[in-house]
Amino acid sequence: MAKSCAKAASFFGIVQRMYILFSGSTKRRNVLLDHILGLTVKSLSNTRWESRIKSVQAIRYQAPQLRSALSQLQQASDIELSDKTDANNLLKALGSFEFILGMVIWYDNLFAVNTVSKRLQSPSMCIDTTLQQIEDMRNYFNNYRNEGFASSMTIAKSIASEMGVEPSFSVKRKAQRKKHFDEIDTNEEILQAEKAFEVNYFLVVVDMANTSLKSRFEELQTFKSIFGFLLSSTTLKSLNDTELEDCCTKFAKTLSSHDTSDVEVNDLISELKVLKLSLPERPMSSMDIFEYVRKMDSYPNISIAYRILFTVPVTVASAERSFSKLKLLKNYLRSTMSQQRLNGLATLCIEKKLLDEVDSNTIINDFASRNVTRNF
Repeated sequence: MAKSCAKAASFFGIVQRMYILFSGSTKRRNVLLDHILGLTVKSLSNTRWESRIKSVQAIRYQAPQLRSALSQLQQASDIELSDKTDANNLLKALGSFEFILGMVIWYDNLFAVNTVSKRLQSPSMCIDTTLQQIEDMRNYFNNYRNEGFASSMTIAKSIASEMGVEPSFSVKRKAQRKKHFDEIDTNEEILQAEKAFEVNYFLVVVDMANTSLKSRFEELQTFKSIFGFLLSSTTLKSLNDTELEDCCTKFAKTLSSHDTSDVEVNDLISELKVLKLSLPERPMSSMDIFEYVRKMDSYPNISIAYRILFTVPVTVASAERSFSKLKLLKNYLRSTMSQQRLNGLATLCIEKKLLDEVDSNTIINDFASRNVTRNF
């Protein structure tokens, strides 16, 4: 989305320049803190894209205060000329209605995406819930494509009026001359500029988001075709015997290696037929069914099938965090670290929640008792 068009890239370039200006010295940062009380400007990150919503949020709700801070920097006498020039350029950018409208659009889109992204990183997230979240996200963008521009225009105009900015799109100035009868009026030129912004910026960003959602999570549809009959009690009960056998056969064939499989396909079919009749009438999710199977303790193949289902990752967030931790552990001061020690430290960092629950005193005492060199 952020690289879908030149105006989108330019928008985040301005956001990053604003952070660099205020964070470059304590004097300029103090000017910023004198005008804002809540969020401070944030830097964009290449590895944690969630920083974009933080960066836009700080400007979205504090645009008038940021403009006042830039104005003070521009007029300050104890600020270097290059910094005053940067402040002047950013002041002009922040006073552009196109930037204000883009700010509103980006905040709405990034907030919606970030909300779903955090849900997908939950350890308890499963494929069926993920697919539902992605489908809801695509419906949001489809609805936003039709109605979002008008609502964003309304919000942007209220922000522009608060900042004293003219809520209209800039039109290239032309030399004054006598107009012919068939020339376009100025108001029509502004309307054309607004339409061009909607077509070349707004629709491009929203369509890119929708397309990316479809392509990035396309693999989950493949998993759904394999595990789909296990995702809910409604789906399981709707299958007849023939359909159930086909689903189980495909499941066992997909997860088999060298003619061996973790489940016995015939036993799995028989267990599911019995389970269909014993499940409660209320709708149950895959996790509810798994808990029911665990309590019954009489469906070993179904239990294995659900364990495999729950180990399928829906995002790569955990793997990305592992690589991020590796960069912190394997620094230049630890150049002689062995592979065994590196694996141990990485495991401790990745599984920090479990580590916090471990009583270190017990481990230390046990280690000390096994390594006593002499008796007193």
